[in-house]
Amino acid sequence: MPNRIRAALVGAAALLVAGAAPASADPVTGKVDPDAHVIGYQVNVGDDWLATIPTNLLGFTLSDGTQLGMYCVEIHTPIDETHDMVERPWDDYPNDESPFHENRAKINWVLHHGYPAKSLDALTAQFPDAHDGIDALEAIAATQAAVWHFSDGVELDEDDPLSGDGSDDEDAADARALYDYLTGDDNTGIGEQPTPTLSVSPDTLSGGAGERIGPFTVTTSGTVEGLAADLPDGVKITDAEGTELTEDTIADGTELYVDVPEGAADGAGDFELTASAAVDTGRLFVGENYDEKATQSLIVAKAEKTTLTAGASVEWTAAPTTPPTSTTTTTTTTTTAPPATTTTEDTPAPQPKNDDDLAQTGASILAPVLIGLVLVGAGLGAMLVVRRRRKA
Repeated sequence: MPNRIRAALVGAAALLVAGAAPASADPVTGKVDPDAHVIGYQVNVGDDWLATIPTNLLGFTLSDGTQLGMYCVEIHTPIDETHDMVERPWDDYPNDESPFHENRAKINWVLHHGYPAKSLDALTAQFPDAHDGIDALEAIAATQAAVWHFSDGVELDEDDPLSGDGSDDEDAADARALYDYLTGDDNTGIGEQPTPTLSVSPDTLSGGAGERIGPFTVTTSGTVEGLAADLPDGVKITDAEGTELTEDTIADGTELYVDVPEGAADGAGDFELTASAAVDTGRLFVGENYDEKATQSLIVAKAEKTTLTAGASVEWTAAPTTPPTSTTTTTTTTTTAPPATTTTEDTPAPQPKNDDDLAQTGASILAPVLIGLVLVGAGLGAMLVVRRRRKA
């Protein structure tokens, strides 16, 4: 391929990728894990068929294996434990009419101050009048009921808050005390926490051998813990000055370059970053394809770390080959043409002259001419003499 065509193609490719979207981490996904549920007491929250509802700190497993605890924020929708769920911003809560929208900051405050974000020991210390301290059954019941109060507009029965086997008046009093605190005036709300993010922008670039191709910009809310590159020998991930980078030197805002040495052949490769980020307390999970098959929306009860990955690709062309430069000396020869000579086929070609014979040849030509002129002159003189005598 001619070098000018290759250069044009590279330039066109660069224009195409200049505005490319970043290569972002896949959405955080997971499923309800029934085997990981932690049971709380049943609560009394109304006069209809929902009057008495079991509470659970729901087990939930992310796609990377991370275990989370969740609470329900959609009391009237049955839960489908086989349904894939996706982390979404609060604005994507699927029910437009739900009190969730106006109360979501208060729900987040409940989660940060309830169980398990606060340990049982911390809650017991906070409520010294609790009977034998606050246990898990009481704490789960009170925290879930407080969440439902703000997400679905239900109220824990003041006189008979708990139902079911195992609960007694002391348990009810403890659960009611925690519930009142979580829904009371101290609850000033906590805003939405950032979604775990990791992205590399743009997701592809191209250039030529002998260049540092980039920059690729890293954006993350987590900590970069891994850098894996599938690149030919000699091609490195560096900063703008050419210093090789490792996962320890990459963070949010870092600009990466792919340094391709001179003399490299046409090639391509890619790299991938791995980061650890928190799925924070209060993050919302909604059923995938909710409009087609609804399932109960859930909210994270306690922050946990998860793993994110994102990467980008690069390609390059070999440097153009320049032919060696040579210096050529041109010699100009000037030839003087001999005088034009008219010849016939019978005229012998002139013979080369011998410089040594020039004098003799010149004398032999002039002598007969001079002799002839003398004789002609003598003849003319004799004729004049004869004519004069006849006249006399």
